[in-house]
Amino acid sequence: MISTAAGTPGTNRTILGVACGMGAGALWGLVFLAPDLVRAFTPLQLAIGRYLAFGLISAALIGSRWRSLVAAVPARGWLSLAWLSLAGNTLYYVLLSTAVQTGGIAMTSLVLGFLPVPVTIIGSRDSGAVPLRKLVPSLLLCVAGAVCIGWQAIAAPAAGAVTGLLFAIGALASWTAYAIGNTRSLSRFAHVSAQDWNLLTGVVTGLQATALIPVTLLFEPLNHTPQAWLEYAGVSIAVALLASIGGNLLWNRMSRLLPLTLVGQMILFETLFGLLYAFVWERRLPTPLEAAAFVLVVASVLTCIAAHRRRAGLAITAAAT
Repeated sequence: MISTAAGTPGTNRTILGVACGMGAGALWGLVFLAPDLVRAFTPLQLAIGRYLAFGLISAALIGSRWRSLVAAVPARGWLSLAWLSLAGNTLYYVLLSTAVQTGGIAMTSLVLGFLPVPVTIIGSRDSGAVPLRKLVPSLLLCVAGAVCIGWQAIAAPAAGAVTGLLFAIGALASWTAYAIGNTRSLSRFAHVSAQDWNLLTGVVTGLQATALIPVTLLFEPLNHTPQAWLEYAGVSIAVALLASIGGNLLWNRMSRLLPLTLVGQMILFETLFGLLYAFVWERRLPTPLEAAAFVLVVASVLTCIAAHRRRAGLAITAAAT
């Protein structure tokens, strides 16, 4: 029997994958602030601005490689890009923005903090996945952390909290479908790089945003000041560059490095960074419950990583015997 040394390929993949997941969470956490920064605009208008910018930037980055990329993606790949763009971008951001503007960041973070639970449970059915029973401690810590994050909002709900909760649950369902579908699509179309897959997603999402412009022109107010429009454009471009280009690239890279049961845990970094940015924006320290949530969520991720590292170590040891 050959013992496993530190720095095995499986361990290195896990470390790199977690680093990518942390980076994606740091960039995605900014989306919680955006609806608060430009409250004069509706959630649909926020989605249109962000994803028009995302689509234009993606098309510019693809440039002359467009024909070769189109040829590399089969018809079913474009169908996947269409529904993933809707579930993970357009619909998700409208639901999230509505939840933030009506129920607040804490309420929205609470619900989205539960994302690892359905993703991990579904991912545990994949071939070679870590058994669900070994992930129970991590899931329990995740649930405890999510409850702490939103306990104050639930104990003393403000006006609009119920509406915000319903929209946050919708965002949770939408992003769960995206997280699972995107991971499996990246595996199915492995010949397309993570960056190119993200850029193609951007182009498709940009087309969806363009199709929604007539809706906002007909049914939503557009009597904003020039200063408000400048702020709207700045926030849209910033979120497109940081969250949609940078965050999605890191997430796609992570999705190819980690199993689905661990991918779900990585979204907790978005919750943590979203709360951190909120504290800075509101110029306050976390409450005891919020501090406890940080500890519990970090413990949840570390416990899940440990379960996967043990399984990877056993697999390498068994292969070497």
